[in-house]
Amino acid sequence: MATNSWINETLYPTWGQRFLVKRELARVRSDFQDIVIFESFNHGCVMLLDGVVQITEGDEFVYQEMITHVPLLAHGCATNVLIIGAGDGGVLRRVLQHTTVAKAVMVEIDGEVIRLAKEFLPNIAGDAWVDPRADVVVGDGIDYVRQAPDASFDVIIVDSTDPIGVGEVLFTDEFYANCARILTSGGLVVNQCGVPFMQHDELSETSTRRAKFIPHVGAYVAAVPTYVGGFMTLGFAAKQPKLDSVPVETIRARAVAAGIAGITHYWTPEIHVSAFHLPPYIAQHLPRGSSSNIRSD
Repeated sequence: MATNSWINETLYPTWGQRFLVKRELARVRSDFQDIVIFESFNHGCVMLLDGVVQITEGDEFVYQEMITHVPLLAHGCATNVLIIGAGDGGVLRRVLQHTTVAKAVMVEIDGEVIRLAKEFLPNIAGDAWVDPRADVVVGDGIDYVRQAPDASFDVIIVDSTDPIGVGEVLFTDEFYANCARILTSGGLVVNQCGVPFMQHDELSETSTRRAKFIPHVGAYVAAVPTYVGGFMTLGFAAKQPKLDSVPVETIRARAVAAGIAGITHYWTPEIHVSAFHLPPYIAQHLPRGSSSNIRSD
């Protein structure tokens, strides 16, 4: 790719976004996917997997904070956290910002994503790679949850690609059944469910699957500029009720206790609570019986 050429995202066949490339940094075909990293003019460095934007330095904080701080603070006392995917290290970094977390296991199937992120996107993970509480595993997430002991994690964060290609197995009944098994009694799982304006089937199908194994299912939203099409949805499934409706002052107190108060750029206690109140065009794709504050009928 020549400098000052355009690169087009290929997520949708009839609509998308493009970036003017200042400098290409890496172009690799791993055992699993095509990986491209380039320096952009407006968003810092950008990583694409199979032609789809995964992360940009400019807006990564929105997604990373919301997929991390919301489940950990909704739980309230999570000490053991499992991260599936998230090879750039951004979720790992945000999890470890919680001083209350004792151990964070990150399982990424593609070691090349980790290697290239360390080389070209070092600020995304910061010092998370060398934090003694971190256990980084290069391996298959579905195999990991299949073999993990019962009730071994309080929170599971699934930061995968969309349910095609390498990420497809992370949207199956088997995967969610094992997630339910390895969660503690008050545990919960969060996963990205796409942009429902364009990918509503992803939200509805994933929510229906999770509801088979984890009783309290819903979703919340985050506005990530480079995940085009409106709100990004994050699926939320908890073993205990009302974890999606914790009062704002309780969330604030938990953030202070965890050491993340005042260091975020998108997440706040108020945004945390309001993110669960969905527009009807999104809420209609959740299973019947989801929490009333999530369903905005």
